[in-house]
Amino acid sequence: MGADLSVAFLYPGQGTQRPGMLHDLPRHPAVAATLAEAEQLLPGSSRDDAEALESTVTTQVALCVAGVAATRALACAGVAPDVVAGHSTGTFPAAVAAGVLTFGEALDAVRLRGELMRRAYPSGYGMTAVLGLGPAAVRRVVEATGTDDDPAYVAVVDTDQQVVVSGSLRALERVAAAAATAGARRVVRLDIAVPSHCPLLAGVADAMAGHLRNVPRRRLSVPYLSDSTGRLLHDAGTVLDDLARGVATTVRWWDVTGLLGELGAALFVQAPPGQVLARMARAAYPRARVLALDDTDVADVAAYARRTRSSHSSHSAREPAVPTP
Repeated sequence: MGADLSVAFLYPGQGTQRPGMLHDLPRHPAVAATLAEAEQLLPGSSRDDAEALESTVTTQVALCVAGVAATRALACAGVAPDVVAGHSTGTFPAAVAAGVLTFGEALDAVRLRGELMRRAYPSGYGMTAVLGLGPAAVRRVVEATGTDDDPAYVAVVDTDQQVVVSGSLRALERVAAAAATAGARRVVRLDIAVPSHCPLLAGVADAMAGHLRNVPRRRLSVPYLSDSTGRLLHDAGTVLDDLARGVATTVRWWDVTGLLGELGAALFVQAPPGQVLARMARAAYPRARVLALDDTDVADVAAYARRTRSSHSSHSAREPAVPTP
């Protein structure tokens, strides 16, 4: 693996899904082939209607399909990543892009992950985003409102002003009220019906570790940046453990964004759906080129990637990330 990590591929997670997301993918032969392959490997995996996406299983599978399809379309245009990072479920298509998982292995793992999560917490739990409060302030709110019967946990630290909390719905109601009192700009219940990325899913993480233990250890084609540790991983066994344990571990996306800048990323490319990760990268690095395939042609991404790799001056033009507390 080379030292130049100028092109970063970002893969979004649950909460970014929308009806029609797979039908809105780039019109490209590689995308059509990926959707057909997905249906062969896992019938029903190309469903993206509103009713289907109410299921965490279908949603996670669709996100995996979207990420792999986008990666393959870009590869056909001559664009490969120098480093990959996935947010929550997005870690699985990121692992495919890094050569750790085959597409079939990723679909099988994501399907199992979703089913285990749904069985563990079929109702009464969810996730809430708190905007306008820093991680330390949200942790204080969580500590003051969560109880043994109605737990709450800091689940995702997206930015210094965007933190997601997982827990019981009753606890999340208390978190919302306390966060508003503490000065939060906005509190939003997410379209996620399970308490992801917290100790409540430790059993799911154990089951996933057992499942992924059977996956062959392959050499990574590009570095994989963990959303759980905020560190680069270069060993397949470590990546597979990260994929398994991530469901019960806080997502440290702010750390991920900061490290990508330190590594020299000058082009950030977000796979569909949406632009959530692209917006966060753009806010952290206003002078970097940030693209989302939802609104950028594959050919244009390829052109930007070629220019990025041919220019070394961009490395000194970016602004540093805000340090994580």
